[in-house]
Amino acid sequence: MTQTAPYFFGYGSLVNTATHDYSDPRPARLSGWRRTWAHTDLRDVAFLTAKPAPGDTIDGLIAAVPGADWAALDEREYAYDRVLASQAVGHDLPGAPEISVYAVPAERQAPGSNRHPILLSYLDVVLQGYMQVFGREGVIDFVATTDGWDAPILDDRDAPRYPRHQPTTAQERSLFDDLIASTGARRLRPAS
Repeated sequence: MTQTAPYFFGYGSLVNTATHDYSDPRPARLSGWRRTWAHTDLRDVAFLTAKPAPGDTIDGLIAAVPGADWAALDEREYAYDRVLASQAVGHDLPGAPEISVYAVPAERQAPGSNRHPILLSYLDVVLQGYMQVFGREGVIDFVATTDGWDAPILDDRDAPRYPRHQPTTAQERSLFDDLIASTGARRLRPAS
């Protein structure tokens, strides 16, 4: 009997396949969870996490973790706990593979702040991934199904601080900027 590789469910930068090379990426939906912007003492900036939210769903991407070798992904997602979520993930895979999601426990979360803002270079990567996988409606849905937009956004596009930043087109930036503005999020300029 062939052992099926486990999968991860990504709901942020992992949706953008330009940031990783995990195989068999495909759209999926996580039920009973909601995205939120948060900060922990393990990172300098705010980032996305997922929190249990009965009745909510979030779209994302699943991909295989060959040989169940989680080491590289665990290192990338070091601020999170890896949580088994197989029963909560809707997908088109045959059978019932093991699927995990990375999330920060609520007791370790704090809201983003001027000291711990959201990086625009990170947000661009996330939105670009949603655009590629789910189209314009998926990007709009991402904004609607994410909490914590009261955290400020540091506009670091000219000198990206996010290590896996990706180039964006003028059309993408225009759409992303309009959606970000619709949240009421404040934009901060980098210190000179």
